[in-house]
Amino acid sequence: MSESTIWWLLAGAAVAVELATGTFYLLMVALGIAAAAIAAHLGASTSVQLIAAAVVGSATVSICHFVRSRGPRDLPAGTNPDVNMDVGETVQVDAWQPDGTALVRYRGAQWAVIQAAGGTPSAGMHRIREVIGSKLIVEKT
Repeated sequence: MSESTIWWLLAGAAVAVELATGTFYLLMVALGIAAAAIAAHLGASTSVQLIAAAVVGSATVSICHFVRSRGPRDLPAGTNPDVNMDVGETVQVDAWQPDGTALVRYRGAQWAVIQAAGGTPSAGMHRIREVIGSKLIVEKT
C-alpha cells in the first residue's frame, strides 16, 4: 500500500471521528493529513510529509481558534431566547409583595417573579428577561 493511500485513509478516519464527536477542530487536522497525502503523491519524503501534516494542521487549527475567539460570545442559557423559550415573553404582574417578589400565572403554573436590577416594581405587563430556576426576572414593558 502506498504512503499516499495510508494518508488518505487517516484523513478519512479523522473526518469519520469528527462526524461522530462533533469536534470541528478535527476537520482542520484532517486538512493537515490531506496535505501530507498530497505531498506523498508529489513524491516527497516521509519527513516532508510529516512536516506538511504538522504545519497545515497546526495552521488551520490556529486560524480556526483565532476566528472563533474573535466572534460574539454566546449568551448564558437563562437569558438566551434561542435556548429558553420564555425569554422575551410577557406576563401580567398584578401586585408586588413587600420583599420585592410577585407571583404570576404563566404557562399554566405559578411562578415567582423578581424585578430586574435598576427597575422599580410596579403592576402591569412585564417582559421576561431571564429565567433562573423557577424564578422569572422581568422588566416593565
